Amino acid sequence: MKLLLSLAFFCFLLAAPCASAQPAGKVNWKDVTVLVYTKNGKGYVHDNIPSAVKAIQKLGQEQGFKVDVTDDPAVFTENKLKKYTFLLFPSTNNDVFDTDEQRLAFRRYIEAGGGFVGLHSVTGTERNWKWFKMLVGGTFDWHVPFMSFKINTIEPGHPTMQGLPTVWEREDECYFTKEMYPGINVLMAHDLSSFDQKQQEEIKKHTGSFANYFPAAWYQHFDGGTVWVTTLGHDKKSYQDPTYLRHVLQGMHFVASQSGKLDFKKAYATSRDTPLKFAKADEIN
Repeated sequence: MKLLLSLAFFCFLLAAPCASAQPAGKVNWKDVTVLVYTKNGKGYVHDNIPSAVKAIQKLGQEQGFKVDVTDDPAVFTENKLKKYTFLLFPSTNNDVFDTDEQRLAFRRYIEAGGGFVGLHSVTGTERNWKWFKMLVGGTFDWHVPFMSFKINTIEPGHPTMQGLPTVWEREDECYFTKEMYPGINVLMAHDLSSFDQKQQEEIKKHTGSFANYFPAAWYQHFDGGTVWVTTLGHDKKSYQDPTYLRHVLQGMHFVASQSGKLDFKKAYATSRDTPLKFAKADEIN
């Protein structure tokens, strides 16, 4: 009986986001194509990546969107990227591009109105690229060991938070971020008092100007594109968890709803480090 109820609940969660997460009109998933990019640089590689890929592919089959998966950075050209509604980086880490030409193509895709979804360790990606660190909201500093803790939904009215627990207790890793970009809009925050007391002294070293809560998930409209990031999702089992999958699918839905037809006439960068251009009100989509 419990198994049947769990399966029914899971089906409900997968169907519900399309009805609830509509901040800028409906998303026709059949018109959505997603690039899941899995390359990692030298260093630690998460074993959850294959699980994340399978979960996204399964969601694609159920919701109707197309999924391409690659770890080949050669995909980063304007011509190849123009087919994608958004790009999804699942637990990527360290340098994931081979050349600055690839970095520039990625940046111009965002400037043209492309979308980006980052899961778990994405803030550990491209740690030496200032623009990318602003895009994802900051760069990796430290994480607590895998443990049980609480996350609070602090923006319950946002479409990506619909149906999620107000206080979400789960086993995961809390990622602390430095060089945080002030443009992010925080949706969920770690309750630092809920962590193992043995970690409190170390946590204080990495909270920066934050006190009792630290960002866990956020979104932003950045340099022409739309970005949604969750630092949750370390465990492979997360990608079979209905609540976590709802969390991710609603983030994907939000980004897809904000990403229209790409317009590379709006892309202005001529190098990966072209100074950030802050858009005027009449230039925002």
